[in-house]
Amino acid sequence: MKVVAPAKLNLYLWVGARRPDGLHEIESVMQSVSLVDELVVDAAGAVTLDVSPPGAAPEDESNLVVAAVRALQTRCSSPGGAALSLTKRIPAGAGLGGGSSDAAAALVGLNRLWGCALSMKAVEKVGAGIGADVPFCVRGGTAGALGVGERLAPLVVRDSLWWVIVVPPTPLSTADVYRRFDELGGSRVASDAHELADALARGSLERIGAALRNDLFDAAVALAPAVEGARSSLLDAGAIGASMSGSGSACFGLAHDEDDARGIASRVASDAGEIFVARSMERGAKIIDQ
Repeated sequence: MKVVAPAKLNLYLWVGARRPDGLHEIESVMQSVSLVDELVVDAAGAVTLDVSPPGAAPEDESNLVVAAVRALQTRCSSPGGAALSLTKRIPAGAGLGGGSSDAAAALVGLNRLWGCALSMKAVEKVGAGIGADVPFCVRGGTAGALGVGERLAPLVVRDSLWWVIVVPPTPLSTADVYRRFDELGGSRVASDAHELADALARGSLERIGAALRNDLFDAAVALAPAVEGARSSLLDAGAIGASMSGSGSACFGLAHDEDDARGIASRVASDAGEIFVARSMERGAKIIDQ
């Protein structure tokens, strides 16, 4: 079977103080978009992983797909093997959740293949043990996230939205960005995602664009100045609002519609980075063929 693994955008990301376990409390609004990886899952006697294009992601135990396989083998009463073929389109080190979404796709696909019969909530719980973004990538759509990202609540969105994503050529490490965030003194403004949630429900594009927020932006720019250039290029090209996703380096801009998004993409500075046009999606990892 084939499973799509959508990228995610953090439309809003407030980051709190570091907890005793070393992680940070966050409040986020997350959105699945139509930039996707694809995972093909076949029954097999052993677990194998093939990635294309070659080198786009590791094929060993460090890949979160393999971590998902191991986690579900532990949780499922009758696991088997699996031959997994992963086609990568979501850039790595960009804050777009590609690895987490790939893991979510593996969980969803293998839950069906192996007949585990786990509920979506149970699959999300397995995903939480793999990474903080995996539960959202299982569920997808638009959701508020609390804790380290594992506590999710669906949000109402009036209309499908169009985005232009720019990925600078310099990938960023999440750990490095959070470390610099702490060095810069952390957040200075209290969290309030209600304005964005209300704007999404009402379909007010201007208000959505104005409410985009990412507390890690300054830390990411300190490590990779091209991030600031990517966001500025989106705004100069006519985006209603622009921000950075996750810990970067990808930035995204909001468009009025598909035609506007493609126009913005054509006007983004040629040296800003790799450019994608994507729309909002209502689902996360999803089986589309079997």
